[in-house]
Amino acid sequence: MPLIADRVYDNGLTVLDTEANALYICNAEPATYTAATTTNALGAAAGGAFTGIGAPAAGSPNGRQVTVNAITAGSVTGTGTASHYAIVDTVISRLLAAGALSTTQLVTSGNTFTLGSFTIRIPAAV
Repeated sequence: MPLIADRVYDNGLTVLDTEANALYICNAEPATYTAATTTNALGAAAGGAFTGIGAPAAGSPNGRQVTVNAITAGSVTGTGTASHYAIVDTVISRLLAAGALSTTQLVTSGNTFTLGSFTIRIPAAV
């Protein structure tokens, strides 16, 4: 069984903690920055609406994880069903992470959206 030190996991997760500055809700899982911010985007939380991501910590049940802080006032810019999130670095135009929302949300342009906090985990090597 390989051993991978926490430092290795943490350096990968630290990118989320230090570079992410916006979270988008999307109608499908984006594979690129453009898809996350334009093609599939239904809304975004940036600036004060995106309060960031915590530092790497022990994951459950194993590995390492970061916690994405709750979103309380994201701006909806499109109408549709939000099924995925995308975390991006808008300074370098880079998609950092994307995944499914725990539940889908019907959203309407001009409204706001909320998301509870959630974790992104890298499981331990087995």
